[in-house]
Amino acid sequence: MILEGLVTTLDAAEALNVAPMGPIVAADMSRLELRPFQSSQTYRNLKRRRCGVFHVTDDVLLMAQAALNRLSALPDTFPAAKVPGRVLTDCCRWYEFEVATLDDSQERTHIVAPVVHTGRVRDFFGFNRAKHAVLEATILATRLHILPVDDVRAALDRLRSPVEKTAGPRELAAWSLVTDYVDAWFAQHH
Repeated sequence: MILEGLVTTLDAAEALNVAPMGPIVAADMSRLELRPFQSSQTYRNLKRRRCGVFHVTDDVLLMAQAALNRLSALPDTFPAAKVPGRVLTDCCRWYEFEVATLDDSQERTHIVAPVVHTGRVRDFFGFNRAKHAVLEATILATRLHILPVDDVRAALDRLRSPVEKTAGPRELAAWSLVTDYVDAWFAQHH
């Protein structure tokens, strides 16, 4: 199963990188299979430092900001317990991992990473249609270079309804961020 979340890694100078990632997870969450592109900072950090932290969060605004490179400031963190890394202060759960294997013979690297420590900050908010719609819209926004304009617009039109009906302030802010990003991208590239 693929579980969407955020991965934090550190570079050689210990600068924090926050990136969305959907690893394949073991049912018991004992192992992650990550597939970062080699052009990403996450890939470079994992290749060099061989560890990171995967976060389960229900904060779709933070996920959208990270995915679209729109973090105005890095989120608050605290030190990880078992790996040299950082944990997001406002996550639901976190999974510290170490890289066991890293195969970068293809464009998308395949990394197998056993979980070495887990923790919990707070309960998951629960299912909300707006959160799911914003997450789907964010994923679309990261693929604008490969998707037809009409398909993206149609998908966003379908996703708009659950956002309008069920969103709270953070989901509305995330929706605006994503749709503004899409509009700006299409204005520049078409």
